[in-house]
Amino acid sequence: MLNPVTTDFEEELRGLLPAATFKDDSTPYLSEPRGRWAGQGLVVAPASTAEVSTIVRACAAAKIGIVPYSGGTGLVGGQLMQDGPAPVVLSLERMNKIRDVYPSENVLVCDAGTILATVQQAAEDIDRLFPLSLASEGSARIGGLLATNAGGVNVLRYGNARAQCLGLEVVRPDGSIWHGLTRLRKDNTGYDLRNLMIGAEGTLGIITGAALKLVPRPVGVGAAMMAVKSPAAALDLLALAGTLIGEGISAFEIMHRQGLDFLAEVGPEVQSPFDAPPEWTVLIDVGLPAGLSPEEALEGLFEAGFEAGLVTDGAIAQSHAQRAAFWQIRETIPEANRRIGSVSSHDISLPLSAIPDFIARGTQALAAVGDFRINCFGHLGDGNLHYNVFPTKGKTRADYEAARPEVKRVVHDLVHSMEGSVSAEHGIGRLKVADLEKYGDPAKLAMLRAIKDALDPAGIMNPGAVLRAQD
Repeated sequence: MLNPVTTDFEEELRGLLPAATFKDDSTPYLSEPRGRWAGQGLVVAPASTAEVSTIVRACAAAKIGIVPYSGGTGLVGGQLMQDGPAPVVLSLERMNKIRDVYPSENVLVCDAGTILATVQQAAEDIDRLFPLSLASEGSARIGGLLATNAGGVNVLRYGNARAQCLGLEVVRPDGSIWHGLTRLRKDNTGYDLRNLMIGAEGTLGIITGAALKLVPRPVGVGAAMMAVKSPAAALDLLALAGTLIGEGISAFEIMHRQGLDFLAEVGPEVQSPFDAPPEWTVLIDVGLPAGLSPEEALEGLFEAGFEAGLVTDGAIAQSHAQRAAFWQIRETIPEANRRIGSVSSHDISLPLSAIPDFIARGTQALAAVGDFRINCFGHLGDGNLHYNVFPTKGKTRADYEAARPEVKRVVHDLVHSMEGSVSAEHGIGRLKVADLEKYGDPAKLAMLRAIKDALDPAGIMNPGAVLRAQD
């Protein structure tokens, strides 16, 4: 049984740490982007790994829970604890330095609190690319991105956050420090602790530093938006793009007309290349080496797709500004979704060939539950859809609150029946603990629990996230 933070415990911490460690206003750290839960606890912001270790040792001795807080952009409640004994909320925001850059190795080492956009700029400064990219990159921090194994738009080419990390520095649940900031690309010396910590959502330790892989910047980049006849046609176009362009494809996104309609309804205002929103659109981004033209590659893909009956219309960016405008459409859809207010949002993945059937069956299954608007969009190239269900026009999500559990069940049951995952890139957090229990393989759940109990026997690390807290 964990204990809550007390006045005496806070005074003990204040005697161990500088005054700047303690936040005067805890409000920003006790909410989440969708506004469904409120957190609790004492907020602290250490400035070094040693200070993190001090805090964890004190919490371990007092049996007080710790909730790691990175950029606060998580969508499954992993960064706050609404129920149970009040924890320490440990923000990494003051640990935000680029520690070292090794251009000849294509490696950058940074604090876990470094904002993703800062890492991207540091890579650009040496003519390299850190390819992890997502809508919240201006506020999301490296530690949280690794703790959730974040995805984003470039997974098709570069992989998830896991694939872009070489080594970690981690404060363990007893306060000791694992100095695993290796820059090695080959190291077969026992269990892969790095990949155990990545995706663990702070339940096994607190990531305080990371050695990240950089890649050469593509010399030529380009983008195109193409109207396709159906999700099946989009998949065929993806296969055709692989044949014609190969590994030059950086991203392949799909958008349903509903997302474009939401942008027209509530903003943000964007400039569409189409006179009327197509039923289905794909956004294709490419990065090619010197001597190859992105525009010519995309023109060839459009022509081949049109001849094959897959593509009905399209626009190819003729400048960096036009490419950015295309991406603005895709990246502002989540903001339009937020303004509309979803009944239930789903971060799911499926085998690529199952996606068209899932979309058709999902629409039919939800029609039996009620009258909804469905916005289906996401990373088609890696099978990750954001399948979000919204009120009909003129109503709000509050009108559908009673239907929310059934909507979620219908979608997740269908995903599971089609060998998919109910959490593709957002993680489990606290929102999907019951889903993991319901859909997870029993042997897997037993192994997860055994790992948690072995590394965090007192259960102080992000209690209630990923696995249900035990008494």
